Amino acid sequence: MMKLNDKTKCLLLSSILCLTATLCATAQNSSSVCRLGFAYELSQRSQWGFEKPVVRSLIPNSSAEQSGLRIDDVIEQIDGVNVTEVAPEEVKELFNATGNSSVTLTVSNLSGIPRQIEIKKECKKSNAITEDQLASAFAMYSLETTAEQQFICPFKTSITAEEVDFAHFHTFTFARIDENNRKLETNINECIERELIKKGMQVNNTQPDLLVQTFYFFDKNPNYKGTNKIIVEKEPTYRYDSAEGKMVKLPFLNYAAAESEAEYLLQLGIRLVDQKEIPGRVLWECEANELMESSFRLDEYARIHVPLMLMQFPYLKYMRNPQYTVNRRSYNYTGIQYDIDRLELVLDVDRKSPAYAAGIRARDVIQKIGKHKMNHSAEEFSTAYKRFISRTMDLRDPKTRFTDANGFRYCMNWDLFKYTQVADAAADTDYLSAFTYLYYFAPYINPSGNNACVFQVKRGRQVLDITVRPIVRTEVIVEIQ
Repeated sequence: MMKLNDKTKCLLLSSILCLTATLCATAQNSSSVCRLGFAYELSQRSQWGFEKPVVRSLIPNSSAEQSGLRIDDVIEQIDGVNVTEVAPEEVKELFNATGNSSVTLTVSNLSGIPRQIEIKKECKKSNAITEDQLASAFAMYSLETTAEQQFICPFKTSITAEEVDFAHFHTFTFARIDENNRKLETNINECIERELIKKGMQVNNTQPDLLVQTFYFFDKNPNYKGTNKIIVEKEPTYRYDSAEGKMVKLPFLNYAAAESEAEYLLQLGIRLVDQKEIPGRVLWECEANELMESSFRLDEYARIHVPLMLMQFPYLKYMRNPQYTVNRRSYNYTGIQYDIDRLELVLDVDRKSPAYAAGIRARDVIQKIGKHKMNHSAEEFSTAYKRFISRTMDLRDPKTRFTDANGFRYCMNWDLFKYTQVADAAADTDYLSAFTYLYYFAPYINPSGNNACVFQVKRGRQVLDITVRPIVRTEVIVEIQ
């Protein structure tokens, strides 16, 4: 059994403080809170959306995402008002105009074609807690699917200091390929092309606005001094693989490590060169320099890292070593919104959701989920959850260890060979684990594979057993902090 030292226990407890904060938050009034589903910042970069709101993140499954709004879109108008005609502090007021159930935005991107989109406000009662929030609060039930992680990439990014607007550049082509490395360069270029097209650009091989150049290097490090076998176990390096939709472990040293510790060196660079206004002028460049403990293919590196590198084009945030936050969740969505002051009470149910279709309604009292009783306080749920985590640490696989965004260094997936024991623990009523239903699709929670949840509901004097077949909802947010 894995034993926890005092430091580990402190980290363990700190990793779940967010649960208590989430569950024990008390609503100040019964009003509703509304969101548009995206975050923005006013650009201070003359090269992209200067002094206008630039979209920085989108909430998955929100009206904003479904409307077609995209990261790096520049918001030109809000309900017909030009954003440049109002003071910066008034922009927020335009987004939150009283009495409006939606907002109409005129936005632009690298396509050069402005588009108008309508975003409906999504409102819920201020004391409601939703299943996506609960999934994050109870993430240690299923770190395989739900976790928030951070990582730093050793990227150096630069843009021209000249007064130029990237919005003038809509098309691109690639520099001539080195025939000696045709396959490699073709693979790298395909990665770049996919990302630029997502941003609204188009390929034009005859009269492009931008020329894309790449440069790369991979070889043994002539200054490598070998590995110190006595050093404390180092932290594994994880990066986000957008194609796989998950964090992957890679043989890279920490960005702050000494070069002499790396057996291999790798470099990949992307350069965007002006072909429209001042031909030959370098407008944007990103260079990755990795220290590696083992060999790694350059095309595989490009597949994983080109999307991360181009997250800073056209809107540059950090010139060196950007930090990425990846918040990923896969959980059972039924559509129930719970009262954070009384978790057994259904505060609302999303229309067109599995719970609503099954017959669950607002003001229903959930007595049980499966065999787990719901008549417990937030503090009791939180205390039992802490107990579950500490008592099941020996069922996790140390080879999968990672540090989450809260700094807890002992996050681990469940051991593949101990799924039966994990399922038994999750079913133990001593842990008050009613909210394991959020992960009932996972074999380590429910080995049967039958993803159906039975809610025992009290409605007036009636007690009903209602079977809900949830939807597995997957959400990923990748941001540069």
